[in-house]
Amino acid sequence: MKWVKYENGYKIPIKSWCAELEEGALEQAVNLAHHPALFHHVALMPDCHEGYGMPIGGVVAAKGAVIPSAVGVDIGCGMIAVETNVPAERLAEMSFRRQIQEKLKERIPVGEGNAHKENQEWDGFESYLDNNGQVHDFANGLDRKNLGTLGGGNHFIEIQRSDAGCVWLMIHSGSRNLGKRVEEFYHRQAQKLNAMFHVALPDPDLAFLPIEQPEGHDYFRDMLFCLRYARENRRRMMSVMKETFAEFVPETEFIQEIDIHHNYAADEEHFGEKYFIHRKGATSAKLDEIGIIPGSMGTASYIVRGLGNEESFMSCSHGAGRLMSRTAACNNLTVDECDAAMAGIVCERWQKSRRYGKSKGQLDLSEAPQAYKPIDAVIEAERDLVEPLVRLTPLAVLKG
Repeated sequence: MKWVKYENGYKIPIKSWCAELEEGALEQAVNLAHHPALFHHVALMPDCHEGYGMPIGGVVAAKGAVIPSAVGVDIGCGMIAVETNVPAERLAEMSFRRQIQEKLKERIPVGEGNAHKENQEWDGFESYLDNNGQVHDFANGLDRKNLGTLGGGNHFIEIQRSDAGCVWLMIHSGSRNLGKRVEEFYHRQAQKLNAMFHVALPDPDLAFLPIEQPEGHDYFRDMLFCLRYARENRRRMMSVMKETFAEFVPETEFIQEIDIHHNYAADEEHFGEKYFIHRKGATSAKLDEIGIIPGSMGTASYIVRGLGNEESFMSCSHGAGRLMSRTAACNNLTVDECDAAMAGIVCERWQKSRRYGKSKGQLDLSEAPQAYKPIDAVIEAERDLVEPLVRLTPLAVLKG
């Protein structure tokens, strides 16, 4: 832990593993320290940065309540990683890696708005409807077509090399548009409910739902379904990735598979009390629990073992964390320096940005390695939360 902040007027203290917190993220953390439904303390992971309502890389404990914005819009976003027996030297030729990458792009829809042409079958859809799930678009096929697709932003598919010299496969994705709709739907309900009961909030974006109220129960149920959907989404993409990789490298054996969530709330016991632990841009790190902490598209990722540190509510970072906003990255970075950071890694070149930067059509550099915190520094800052087991560096990257 780097520092503790507990000033007059705070309801609970802030405990941070992030040494230097940007002003906006600190303001959001202070709001959490005044929140009526939160208890014990606010925990900030070393990848912490400003989010919507609550900092990304934050962990809080609510008693008898859930806060939609403390989970976020990409409910169940997470990681899946698979270890293989293939020596990295087998992929020494960049042209060979590029062939694999191109085939993956043919088989897995990549990018915001790209989905399967046909509805995808999954028994989870029907079970959700049977349980009175309120937020879905199954009739129009949006959620059915999105199942098994990567999405955009910082989502990725990577072929990686461990320091021991073996190939790993990794995917970062979540619940796609479904999670966004669930968060937005219940966030509006929370704001209305808090206004009706004249709840004093430090920020209206931190509106909460009492779990005993129908709205709170319904949010938690629909959030849990988003977690199921997100896990099935990753599983399907990894199944395609394993099949494709084995076509190019027939001798491949798959040794172990790890799948974890970030962006979720869970009913857990900490410090002798039951809480709804909200991990927004944070992952569970219970004792001996195996996790994944990815870096940027040009830097290392880590397989880690949780140490069960109660001070973080048994949590750790979910990645490197942004060092600069997407707009700032597009405005301040150069193509040459971003290309240099990706030397030796198969990846697609920078596309035109539709939303970021000073001018329309400017190249999108928002996911360049320089836009993120150094992953090794992030890992070093949480040595009391996790033990690094495997260090992985990218060989080929397919971004959303």
